[in-house]
Amino acid sequence: MIPTQRVILGAGLAILLIITAASIGLDVKSRSDAAWVNHTVQVLKKISDLRVLMRSAESAARGYEIYRNPSFSEEFQAVHARIAPALADLKRSVRDTPEHVALLEGTEPLALRRIEIAAEVMRLRAGNDQAGIAALQGKGEGRGLMDTVMGNFDHLSAEEERLLAARSQDSRRTGIVLLGIDVAGALVILLLVVMMMRESRRTEGALKSTLLETTAANQQLETAVAERTEHLVTAHDELRLSVNVLQSTFHSMAEAVLVIDAEGNVLLSNPAAERMLLHRTGMNLRNLRALSTVLHGDGVTPLKPDELPSARVLRGEPFENMEMIVRPHSGNAPRHLMISGRPMLDGQGNVSGAVLVYHDATMSRETERQLYQSQKLDAIGKLTGGVAHDFNNMLTVISGNTETLVASLKQQPELQRVARLIDEAAERCAELIQHLLAFARRQPLQPRNVEINAAVADIAKLLRPTLGEQIEIETVLEQGQMTAHIDPSRLTNALLNMAINARDAMPNGGKLLLEAHRVVLDQAYAQNNPDVRPGPYVMLAVSDTGTGMPTEVQQQAFEPFFTTKEVGKGSGLGLSMVYGFVKQSGGHIKIYSEEGHGTTIKLYLPPGEGMAEVAPTTTPQAEGGAETIFVVEDDPLVRNFVTVQLQSLGYQTVAAPDGKAALELIQAGQPFDLLFTDVVIPGGMSGRELADKVATIRPGVKVLYTSGYTDNAIVHHGKLDDGVMLLTKPYRRNQLAEMIRKALGGGVAG
Repeated sequence: MIPTQRVILGAGLAILLIITAASIGLDVKSRSDAAWVNHTVQVLKKISDLRVLMRSAESAARGYEIYRNPSFSEEFQAVHARIAPALADLKRSVRDTPEHVALLEGTEPLALRRIEIAAEVMRLRAGNDQAGIAALQGKGEGRGLMDTVMGNFDHLSAEEERLLAARSQDSRRTGIVLLGIDVAGALVILLLVVMMMRESRRTEGALKSTLLETTAANQQLETAVAERTEHLVTAHDELRLSVNVLQSTFHSMAEAVLVIDAEGNVLLSNPAAERMLLHRTGMNLRNLRALSTVLHGDGVTPLKPDELPSARVLRGEPFENMEMIVRPHSGNAPRHLMISGRPMLDGQGNVSGAVLVYHDATMSRETERQLYQSQKLDAIGKLTGGVAHDFNNMLTVISGNTETLVASLKQQPELQRVARLIDEAAERCAELIQHLLAFARRQPLQPRNVEINAAVADIAKLLRPTLGEQIEIETVLEQGQMTAHIDPSRLTNALLNMAINARDAMPNGGKLLLEAHRVVLDQAYAQNNPDVRPGPYVMLAVSDTGTGMPTEVQQQAFEPFFTTKEVGKGSGLGLSMVYGFVKQSGGHIKIYSEEGHGTTIKLYLPPGEGMAEVAPTTTPQAEGGAETIFVVEDDPLVRNFVTVQLQSLGYQTVAAPDGKAALELIQAGQPFDLLFTDVVIPGGMSGRELADKVATIRPGVKVLYTSGYTDNAIVHHGKLDDGVMLLTKPYRRNQLAEMIRKALGGGVAG
């Protein structure tokens, strides 16, 4: 190797070493920045979880204070036990920021004091200490503490979000600088190769000239050429290795990278740009923009030409985390992108091009949306279940008395017609409450192994006269035995509701397709749908060729009372009822829809084990009897109504307003043949607990429960406990008579 080549190679290798060292250092910093960003996200989640725990404890305490239901006390104790560990975990997570640790140390005793006050109110309420409650509430300490705690959490969240923004900006800035260093290294390597090859050709020419001038030095020259060739091959191998490392790094990046010139031509791109942006070799930015509609982060407002990332960066404006949504014209799913841009300057400081880095945030944004939607639906469900008990108590009295009134007004048809209108309105109210309870997952299910193909075929026969001749019904069913563990009556209602929605979406006629298949939802699907457990399911799909739904309608379709129909043509409870039934059954529901192309709703139901079970035969209408029925009901209107109805059926009745009064009568020797008790009764004792205590006094006692909504005293995992009989409010006289005879004749114990 001649001195000139040594100088060139030495200088090139020195530059490469400097670039490599800088690249490694920045790579380490990039990983550190990413770790800090993830750490800050976790801290924000823990602060949010603490807010939810504090609100849940306060809500449970308030629920107990209003209803005195032990389930609220149990919920409060469960949440109470999690608050102190959550505070300690949060303090450990922010130990790198002394100001945040100090704020949490000041907040912790306030939060624990607020929970202690709530616990004290519950203890005083349980002991019916009105004076103690008034004294404690008079201080007004609890609300002030909660406001201070929540204010501190808001301040801490704001500080952490500020740290998150700063750390995210540092991470992206480091990534862009690292990319620039990698590109510079590649250019240095290519330049070094060119210079070495040019010097090599010049040297070979000199050697050939020398060979022609003298043959005596021929051997020496051949040896020198061989040595130089060996050194050149080694240098070329080293350069090739360095280029391969840089190319592998560039091509393996998850972010899409475009290097453009001042006219918007793409000089360099990586495979992620092909996947994310649909970029192909030879395409410039104008070609890319023609493939999609580009919107602001709200998904509605289009980006103006001068607001596009390329326009901003080519004006010399660097930026970080620009948010936009890309909707491909091909019909593919929209992508939520975060873009960073840096201009490239020439020797005179003019913009000669730019580097654009695109991060795909679609999955994270969708996960955030699903989490928010799930929390909103759960909150609505809890509110619905809380008011259903009182509504059903009132409807029981209204429905029962109007039924009697209709029967007694046979000689007065005008008044009887008015009574029938009242009765029909009460029945409609009862149906609305049942739909709300279905959405809230508070309906008592009676699941069994149902053969899906047979059930779908029967429902299709039912739908044909309902939907009309303009709707073509088709079924596609997987062959073989296929059972699901569900309540068959609720399945029929769900399919009927979905079919009616499909009919309304096809005003000019169309096609309704019912499908049933065995499927397996894997871990990847579960990660994209947080409420799903991986495993086998029976998939039941209802598809139509109707008008379809826009995205914003799909996101609200399961909310109760949400409807796109005209006033008076839909209650907005159909799909919410289907949602509640599927969730309570342990399944999953998904909507797929496109405007102008129809809608598919897929129900993923839990598979059955073993053979399908035969539906129970219908029992004939029951009559009354002469036994004694012990009625335990806290609502005086319902209690009086039930005793009158039972007496009209020939029964003797004994009544008590709560569990304590009932136990006193039973312990005093009061005879009776059946205990008929509401599940939710005051006095710190549920109907189930009353029945258990009565069973210790009178073994083998027969029990019939009633309730306006599902309570966890007798229902677990959406299913009635074994050996439990339940008459759901509101009920009619013949339903009461039938269940009383069944409870008396079946010998069902509490």
